[in-house]
Amino acid sequence: MPLRPIEGPFAWRGSALARSNDYIHRFTAAELGEIDGAIETARRHGTGLLELRPDTFPLPKLGPFLTQLRDGTLLQGRGFAMLRGLPVERYSMEESAIAYLGLGSYFGTAVSQNAKGHALGHVKDLGRTIDDPTARIYQTTHKQTFHTDSVDIVALLCLKTARAGGLSRIVSSVHLYNEMFRRRPDLAAELFHPFAFDRRGEVPPGKKPYFAIPIFHWHQGQLTVFYGNRYYIQSAQRFAEVPRLTARQSEALDLFDALANDPDNYLDIEFKPGDIQLVHNHVILHDRTDYEDWPEPERRRHLLRLWLCPPNGRPLPTVLADRHGSVEIGRRGGIMVEGTRLTAPLEAC
Repeated sequence: MPLRPIEGPFAWRGSALARSNDYIHRFTAAELGEIDGAIETARRHGTGLLELRPDTFPLPKLGPFLTQLRDGTLLQGRGFAMLRGLPVERYSMEESAIAYLGLGSYFGTAVSQNAKGHALGHVKDLGRTIDDPTARIYQTTHKQTFHTDSVDIVALLCLKTARAGGLSRIVSSVHLYNEMFRRRPDLAAELFHPFAFDRRGEVPPGKKPYFAIPIFHWHQGQLTVFYGNRYYIQSAQRFAEVPRLTARQSEALDLFDALANDPDNYLDIEFKPGDIQLVHNHVILHDRTDYEDWPEPERRRHLLRLWLCPPNGRPLPTVLADRHGSVEIGRRGGIMVEGTRLTAPLEAC
């Protein structure tokens, strides 16, 4: 545990950013022209969705900007960004997927997001409930609670918005550590010890149906935060071999959650169709508010998601391999179980 607050651009307070939109880059007409041209190139050559890379989805001027955004803002800066204005309203689903996976390839390699091997994820209400021990919260309309995903960078593309609600909410996990250290360093220290998280039925070969890792990690001079989800900590208690949460552990989690949900700390971002949000999981927690969807199936809230492994991510402690599969830079992250094969479905399933 570092015996001091941690400074840097990733330790931001939401209220200080709320009046600014400098985290948004709106695609220019010339950049959209490059994207359209790259889509046409991919279709003409018959490039598969999982074969899209910078060399098969060429963006001569936009590409270097995206790489700089990854290396600077995401991996070394505040940890999040928004790309606005992808014309999904005139794209088919296939064209949206080509554009999204092609743009995403400039940030990293797409990895599996679930046991089905989905490299292209669909964040949509599938009628499931949080009480189902095999359901993931993104398949429901339920508030997600702050969490991180099991990869370096997560990207979300908005296709359609809900009737009401469904805001994206992010918070600096480094700032949360600083606040815990300032208020209760004893409870901050508690989060450097392992907590059990439920795998929700997605169990890799040879692994237990849960994994146990700390939330805070101090490694090679950097604070990395993994918070799989408070719900998944609670549901891991269903396994008899998982130690019961102590009063001190619950107190530490309660303070962490309270700080994350303090409006002074988090930043709300309204999604619009064509928006792409990018988040560096190791320094940012993300959440989604409850939402009310449209009754018509064709109008319902629908996001596409990518889990991306960049070639130049930060060093991670070996304990995270139990969730990320590996901590090797450029070759980590995602969920793989027996028989998983990487796919990019064009429909939610």
